[in-house]
Amino acid sequence: MTYDNLLIEAETNGLIVKEKPLKAYRGRIKGNKIAIKQDLNTKEKTCVLAEELGHHYTSVGNILDQSKVENRKQERKARAWAYNLLIPLNAFVDAYKAGVTNRYELAEFLEVPEEFLQEAIDYYSSKYGICVKLDKHIIYFNPLGVMEIF
Repeated sequence: MTYDNLLIEAETNGLIVKEKPLKAYRGRIKGNKIAIKQDLNTKEKTCVLAEELGHHYTSVGNILDQSKVENRKQERKARAWAYNLLIPLNAFVDAYKAGVTNRYELAEFLEVPEEFLQEAIDYYSSKYGICVKLDKHIIYFNPLGVMEIF
């Protein structure tokens, strides 16, 4: 999913996205307006916009105070939404089939920053454990790899 695709999704859902010189946040949603930090690169903007869309679909109210457990849960839910959108499990299999051999290549293949990729891997690992079966493949999270089942 590209940044432009996410912009279209936002517009389709009545959301207004503007790039601004934010200081404290990389992205922020308030009502139907999403602000994205303007000096991020396109890959970073894609991840931030995906997370802000995740907030639109999964969060309620002002969750800026991360000292509250409920707000942290909503933050995790929005990030999980972004991980599932930008790096669905089948993307690991697609990358394997395309000959991707390491994390750097995987981040390039998925067009996401390596840090976001690692966060997604950590999320999937906490959800599924060391591996998960997907159709005729097993996806391993640590060490990262895909094995085809015959």
